[in-house]
Amino acid sequence: MRRLGVVGNRRYEGLPDILRRIAKRAPELGLTVAFERGLAGITGEGEIIEDGSAVDGLITLGGDGTMLRGARLLGGREVPILGVNLGRLGFLTSCGQDQLDDALGRFARGDYLAEIRMQLEAYSQTIRGEERRSWLALNDVVLHKGGFARVVKLRVLVDGEDVGVYAADGVIISTPTGSTAYNLSAGGPVVLPTQHLIITTPISPHTLAIRPLVVPADSEVMVRAEDGPEELLVTIDGQVGTMFAPGDSLVVRRAAASVVVVRFPETTFFSVLRRKLGWGGLRERDEGE
Repeated sequence: MRRLGVVGNRRYEGLPDILRRIAKRAPELGLTVAFERGLAGITGEGEIIEDGSAVDGLITLGGDGTMLRGARLLGGREVPILGVNLGRLGFLTSCGQDQLDDALGRFARGDYLAEIRMQLEAYSQTIRGEERRSWLALNDVVLHKGGFARVVKLRVLVDGEDVGVYAADGVIISTPTGSTAYNLSAGGPVVLPTQHLIITTPISPHTLAIRPLVVPADSEVMVRAEDGPEELLVTIDGQVGTMFAPGDSLVVRRAAASVVVVRFPETTFFSVLRRKLGWGGLRERDEGE
């Protein structure tokens, strides 16, 4: 690794100090640092990156949202991402800010596990079959209602076969990485993030007969509205999106490009679940034993 890109969430108070630490340490590790626009001015040094086409590694400073933004910046390039958590939860991130110096050294030396995470490619399709817009998603693609306080009817098809009509507030189409995000809040299953599957989960379904559905990664999921020109939105990774035009269909499938997430052997998926969510028992009881 020679050129390290840095993406950060400026809302965190300690970010300037962390950026200066990285800028100071990088030459010792043989790294050239390039900051996203808006961060370079904080340190007063370093190059500026407009996209991820010229970096060999990426470090994100913030929470899961910052890491998702960093993955989008790469535009499908399979560059390792080291996520440093400055917030509270951080399922995607690799370490906390107190471990930054050690993690940065290991990252530069290649002393880490590279987890390959599948992405989703989504596009809206007109009634004539024309592609309108497309996106890449590491976590999820969500088709949901806008300002109306009523359920919508969404027909779901998998590989062209009719699954049924979902009467719900919307539908989440998630990767295994995104299974602990909105999918989990909506009652969907937790899936090991390195698996290759597509999860379809209704949001607040109007009937108990609708349940989350897990299909192989090579499946194509299509969703279209059944009950007219409701105000519907498509949201990608909870951050970007657009209005869903009447008559459009949402098509989601596995993307050709993956995301490479940096992990250290001492931090496993289940250890994160136990620490972040109190998985497997009552935290207060377990700490008291």
